[in-house]
Amino acid sequence: MALILLVEDDRNITAALARALTDAGHVVRTVGQATQALQILAQDRPELVILDLGLPDIDGTDALRMMRSISAVPVIVATARRSEADIIRLLDAGADDYVTKPFSSGHILARISAVLRRTRSAADAGPSVITVGDLEIDPRQRRATLRGETLQLTRREFDVLTYLAERVGQVVSRRELMTEVWNQSRVGEEQTIDVHISWLRRKLGETAAAPHFLRTVRGVGVMMVDPR
Repeated sequence: MALILLVEDDRNITAALARALTDAGHVVRTVGQATQALQILAQDRPELVILDLGLPDIDGTDALRMMRSISAVPVIVATARRSEADIIRLLDAGADDYVTKPFSSGHILARISAVLRRTRSAADAGPSVITVGDLEIDPRQRRATLRGETLQLTRREFDVLTYLAERVGQVVSRRELMTEVWNQSRVGEEQTIDVHISWLRRKLGETAAAPHFLRTVRGVGVMMVDPR
């Protein structure tokens, strides 16, 4: 059971989805505007947010970025946008997962269970701080520093970096990252990994030609190494 904040302005969708979530044992708060959602997010601390992008007061992507500025709560975006570029922007803005409309109650419940399982297990397991050379990652605080300087990472960049840092010396395939970090496995979306690895390298002060932490194993995947 979890306290779930449902942000949706369509009353029919809200009623049907709230009923399905309640029947599944969750406690549901519903709002129709992003400003209301931000207030509840600060006050009630829900365990998960389902966010519709077509809100009347604030663009859903902007609302997602605002949520990320005040909370690390998992967010599942409900969107009619289907292009890869749109999905990448949503994930980069901080979405943990997404569903495309129309979707069934069984589909969204399965996504909720998967996201909650990942976030709860991450909170309960593993060291409080991961150290790789002069890189330090605090999964609980969602903070990473390099030589004492805080790295400005998106939520997805942080998730990828943490996943690789927990597996220093192991080659991780793009498919594994897509499945375990994005919770997606569809063919064609693995290019998203290359984009985020490239962004991570830039923020870590390295390149594919001159790697420091992230080494590409051609035809296999990427590996985090300890440069010490």
